[in-house]
Amino acid sequence: MHVPDGMINLPVSAAAGVVAAGAVAVGLRGARRELGDGPLAEGHGAERTAPLAGLVAAFVFAVQMLNFPVAAGTSGHLLGGALAAILVGPFTGVLCIAVVLLMQGILFADGGLTALGVNITVMGVVTVLVSYGIFRALLRVLPRGRRSVTGSAFVAALVSVPASAAAFTLLYAIGGTTDVPIGKVLTAMVGVHVLIGIGEAAITALTVGAVIAVRPDLVYGARGLAAPLKLRVDGELIDAPAAPATPAPATPAPAASRSPRGLLAAGLGTALLLAGVVSFYASANPDGLEKVAADKGFDKKVEEHAAADSPLADYGIADISDSRLSGGLAGVIGVGATVAVGSGIFYVVQRRRTTRNASAPSSAERA
Repeated sequence: MHVPDGMINLPVSAAAGVVAAGAVAVGLRGARRELGDGPLAEGHGAERTAPLAGLVAAFVFAVQMLNFPVAAGTSGHLLGGALAAILVGPFTGVLCIAVVLLMQGILFADGGLTALGVNITVMGVVTVLVSYGIFRALLRVLPRGRRSVTGSAFVAALVSVPASAAAFTLLYAIGGTTDVPIGKVLTAMVGVHVLIGIGEAAITALTVGAVIAVRPDLVYGARGLAAPLKLRVDGELIDAPAAPATPAPATPAPAASRSPRGLLAAGLGTALLLAGVVSFYASANPDGLEKVAADKGFDKKVEEHAAADSPLADYGIADISDSRLSGGLAGVIGVGATVAVGSGIFYVVQRRRTTRNASAPSSAERA
């Protein structure tokens, strides 16, 4: 659902840019708490949490390359707001999606640069707010456990996609550059994105469930559950401890005290595989927004991307004629750039919190 330049006029695009900038600013403040909260921060801080958040951004980037067919001549792809919010927290989740969209817009000419604020607002802010609100509400009424977390993730992700489509339609109703019946646009956008939402929900639930199965302590949305989550250790399911504890010599190390390097390596390898290999088999059909825009005629004033001459434009490397190699290398570069930029931003955010806490006077000093 990457909105191109020229589809929404400059005043509304600028207003959406202000909203997006405000959301990113709030996200930076909130991410300091999320990246420094819970067992991950005890003695490790940014060494653990920042790479995890950067990996989530890179994984979203990779999965967004995998367009899947949803209807005749239409495809869809992950938006990622629900997945990011549940794994690393809603504030950090907004930043993850913003990093992904920034990389896509600058390096790959995907999503207009003047429409960057629109895309962050629609694909990042709306999806995170809607999905995480639904996710937390469901966890309050469902039995506490792994199945409730994955089921809530499924529902939250499903609803977030048509909500994002409705938000785009609202922006288009205010600042659309082509005169088309808004009611028809809304019906078409929400209709096709409900189908895309099913794919989004499946990907989100499977990913969250996979992480919970091996490292439940790394799932932000699962923190504070009353009933212990299960952790598979040496082929057996045991209760995952809520906090680090000093284990007996013969007892497996608590999940929260173990390094997440294994999961980070597996996640990065999966992202590279998806972007570098699996993306070649993605659907070539236009995504939901492109198809609806063409059918309803509101793509007539779409402008060429300012980075259309980028060597990585359209997820391929210029001067490499082999499409498989070109797309695969572009995907690998995109994953690498996203994880590097994302981890760097999150590391700085977390370190600022650590520095502030260290410099704050203690209660005894204040007395």
